[in-house]
Amino acid sequence: MSGTKEEQIISILKEKSKIKQKVFSNTYEVFASLKGILKEMEVSYNSQLQGHFSDKSLQYNEVSTFQHELKVAGDMLVFQMHSNIFEFDRDHGVWQISYIQNDKMATYCGIINIYNFLNDSFKYNRVNDLGYLVGRIFINKDFHYFVEGKRQMGFLYNDFGNDVINKESLKTIIETAVSYSLEFDLLVPPYENVKIITVDQIQEKRKNSQQITGKRLGFGFRSDDVGVENVIYTGA
Repeated sequence: MSGTKEEQIISILKEKSKIKQKVFSNTYEVFASLKGILKEMEVSYNSQLQGHFSDKSLQYNEVSTFQHELKVAGDMLVFQMHSNIFEFDRDHGVWQISYIQNDKMATYCGIINIYNFLNDSFKYNRVNDLGYLVGRIFINKDFHYFVEGKRQMGFLYNDFGNDVINKESLKTIIETAVSYSLEFDLLVPPYENVKIITVDQIQEKRKNSQQITGKRLGFGFRSDDVGVENVIYTGA
């Protein structure tokens, strides 16, 4: 790159800023579409489940511009768009595909995270309860995308070189995350972890139900990590 340092800096800032603004705009557009899908799912699923449950099985809630929630029975799925744009480290698998090798700017991505919590954690304000990252969607300047996630989440959506995200693929991702979360059950904590409790802890439990709860608290989580390390990035 020729020119003075000042010119080089200005050139880099212009190029990167333009790309990052485009990526942010794309990710924000997808997140807005996600909001519409969640609202449609709330109506559709509840109409099909009417009469089977006393309360609505699905409840959508818009927390903020960058966070939406979907209560599904006893689970809460939190969809969160990060406001920043990221690039992959040099050891990441995306660098191996020709799509990226031919266009380095295609590595800049926005991220939408999908977390799974227990609904009671929010209902009873159990602020120390744990949630788990079910998956995260990466979206770039061309609306190309892939998903890293647990089990099937990490295997169905990884053709970054070719896949362009749309409403249909986004709905499939959401439904896969819901399905995984419903199958990912709350396990009894090991006896050794709960056999002793202090007076202070029991008094706190009286007020706020403060015992930390998570679906796999105290248990190894390795068996559910399949899909994250084994994602294969394809595409021309």
